[in-house]
Amino acid sequence: MMPVDQTIDQQQVPYISAFEHSETDLARIGHPWIHQIRRDAIERFSELGFPSAHDEDWKFTNLDPLLKISFAGRVERGDTVRASEIVRRLPGDHYRLVFVNGRYSPSLSNEPGQDLTIRNLRDALSDGTPLLEQHLARLADYKKHGFIALNTAFLEDGAFVYVPRGVIVERPIHLVHVSAAGLRPQASHPRNLIVVDANSQASVIESYIGVDNGLYFTNAVTEIIGGEDTIIHHHKLQRESDQAFHIATLQVEQNRGCTFTSHSIAFGGALARTEVNSVLAEGSECTLNGLYVVSGRQHVDTRTSIDHAKPHAASHELYKGILDGRSSAVFNGKIIVRKDAQKTDAKQTNKNLVLSEDSTINTKPQLQIYADDVRCTHGATVGQLDEDAIFYLRSRGISRETARDILTTAFARDIIDRIKLESLRNYIEQILTSRLARERKAEKAV
Repeated sequence: MMPVDQTIDQQQVPYISAFEHSETDLARIGHPWIHQIRRDAIERFSELGFPSAHDEDWKFTNLDPLLKISFAGRVERGDTVRASEIVRRLPGDHYRLVFVNGRYSPSLSNEPGQDLTIRNLRDALSDGTPLLEQHLARLADYKKHGFIALNTAFLEDGAFVYVPRGVIVERPIHLVHVSAAGLRPQASHPRNLIVVDANSQASVIESYIGVDNGLYFTNAVTEIIGGEDTIIHHHKLQRESDQAFHIATLQVEQNRGCTFTSHSIAFGGALARTEVNSVLAEGSECTLNGLYVVSGRQHVDTRTSIDHAKPHAASHELYKGILDGRSSAVFNGKIIVRKDAQKTDAKQTNKNLVLSEDSTINTKPQLQIYADDVRCTHGATVGQLDEDAIFYLRSRGISRETARDILTTAFARDIIDRIKLESLRNYIEQILTSRLARERKAEKAV
C-alpha cells in the first residue's frame, strides 16, 4: 500500500485511502500499463493536492464547500428506474451510452454496428484495445492538474468512441452521465476517450444530469483526438443537481485540417467548473461557443485555452453568461499564438448579462502572442437589460416579468441557435424557458 505522507493535506486523505481500498478491484480492469498510470496518477495527486485561491487559475473559485465533504469511497450503483425516465425524455434518435453514478448501464444504452466503435471504457480496457494504450491519459496531463490526476487514479469506466478513417457518422453519439445521491455523498470520475480518424465526421453530445436535488461530486475528463481533415461537433450539457459539484476537463488535439466546434451549456450545480483546452495544428479551425445560466447561490467557472501551435489556423470563441440572485461566475479565456504560428486568425468574446445587483462576474480574456503576422482580437462586456427595450415591450401590454424573460431569452438564443442539431437545440430552449419561469416563481414567493 502507498503510505499516506504526513505532509499530505487532510482533504486528500479520504481519496488516497479510497484508492488503496479499491486498488485490487481497479487492477482487474485493463492491462498492466493502465494500472501503472493509475498508480502514477494517485502519487501525483498526493503531491499536487487540490488547488486553492493562491493558484492564479483558481483565484475566484473557492473550493472549501467541496473539500469539507467526505465522499464515499465506493459509489453506489444508483436508481436505474429514475435514470431511465430521464433517458426517455432526452431528444433525438442517437447512438447512446448511459452511465449511472459513473457505471455503464447496458439496459439504457444502444450501440451501433461494426462500422463504428462506441462502447464503455471498462470493457474496452479489459479487451486491451491498442488505441487505448496509444491515446488514453496522453492529452489530459495528470502531472500538472490535481483533478485530472484524481480522475486518472480512479479511471474505471466511461465512454470509448472510435470513428474509423473516412466514416461519416449520420446519427449523433450521446454520452449520458446520470448521477443520483446515495446514502452518503459520493464521487464519480467519468472518463471519455473519443478518436476520430482522418477524413471522418461525427457529432458527440455529453450530458451530465442529476436525478434529484441530491449532494454528489462529478469529476469528469474527456480527451478528443481529431485526425487530419476531420469535422467534429462536440456538445456538452451540464444539468447537475442544485447541490452537486461538477469539475470537468475537455482536452482536444486537432491535427492538420481538423475542424472542431464546441457548444458548452451549463445550468446546474452548486459549484461547477469546466475547462476546454485545444491545441491546433496547421490549417485547423476551432470554434468554442458557450452559455452559462446561474441563479441563487450557484457558482460557475469557465476556463478555455486555444493553443495555436502551427501556422494558418483559425479560432472563434463566444461565451455568454446570465446571472441572477446571489450567483457568481468566472470566465478566463486564453489564446496562445506560438512563435511559428504565423497567419493565425483568432477572435474571442465574453458577454455577460447580470439580472441582479447581488450577482458577480469576474471575466479575464487573454492573448499571448509570440508571432508577428497574426490577426487577433478579444473583449468582454458586463451589462444589464436595456430599460428602453423593457419599456417598449411594456408599452405593448407585456408585463415587466415577461418582457424581462423575452430579452433574456434573446440574449441566450445567440448561442443556442448556433447548435445545428435541431432536437438538441429545441431541448435546450425548453430547459431555458422552464428555468426562467422557475426563477420568476421563486422571486414572487420571497
